[in-house]
Amino acid sequence: MTIKTRLLTLMIAAALAAPAANASKAYISNEKDDTLSVLDLNTWEVIDTIDVGERPRGIALSKDHTKLYICASDSDTVQVMDLATHKIIENLPSGADPEQFALHPDNRKLYISNEDDAIVTVVDTESHEVLAQIEVGVEPEGMAVSPDGKWAVNTSETTNMLHWIDTETHELVDNTLVDQRPRHVEFREDGKLLWASSEIGGTVSVIDVESREIIKKLNFEIKGIHPDKIQPVGVKLGADGKYAFVALGPANHVAVVDANSYEVVDYLLVGRRVWHMEFTPDKQYLLTTNGISGDVSVINVADLKVERSIKVGRYPWGVVTLAD
Repeated sequence: MTIKTRLLTLMIAAALAAPAANASKAYISNEKDDTLSVLDLNTWEVIDTIDVGERPRGIALSKDHTKLYICASDSDTVQVMDLATHKIIENLPSGADPEQFALHPDNRKLYISNEDDAIVTVVDTESHEVLAQIEVGVEPEGMAVSPDGKWAVNTSETTNMLHWIDTETHELVDNTLVDQRPRHVEFREDGKLLWASSEIGGTVSVIDVESREIIKKLNFEIKGIHPDKIQPVGVKLGADGKYAFVALGPANHVAVVDANSYEVVDYLLVGRRVWHMEFTPDKQYLLTTNGISGDVSVINVADLKVERSIKVGRYPWGVVTLAD
């Protein structure tokens, strides 16, 4: 092999080994550090740490994936970050103590739960106008908007209810009673079912959206772990409809549920105080935020195995992922 050929071979190998400049990324909110960690999903390395407002929790992408919305809870604002520059470019009116939110499919209406004020604030993300403030139960937290945009659903931790808001009229039209301290709601991709976690109740309710009635209630049991530590919080539903994943808080496990039979098929040990989860853009992995251990666990979805953990900031809470 000539020197020229050898150099060319080395250059090609280096290029293939190097991570792509626009690699797929995950953004993780660290509520005790007031930062976001940026994780390269090709190398599984933290490549940036971004200062944001106080106690960031819920985070969400705009529909065109150009902006990231950040609930800066103790700053009483929703920040807007330009994903091209990682700069905060706007602050949206949010009401007091925003914790979670959900963006309407129209990419404009943002539904924000205000824990301290027992309201849901609706903000136009383009005009910055507050469109409505809707009274709900005590300590609202979880928010989801149905895929067809018809419903916004809020959970109230102390009232133990799901509140159904008509997105056309911004009126509260129905309530569904669930078990103690509902924390998170997630619509199935077709919009026909809604999954709701109850942290203190230790259950997940599956609700028929048309009737707004509970059709199934899931319970969890892990050998060697006291039932009081099994506290469902985040829920993620696989796009293929095969599995649902439930983060079990201080039980330090994620439950894998057959999404058709509603049977628990496995419990996966992750980091301490698992909060929320998100799939990588290719759906091959599921990332979990583990608050107390300050890391992210990576679950191989096909094998149902935890492959690695990655240190991020203090008390990671929310996570979103973004393709190249």
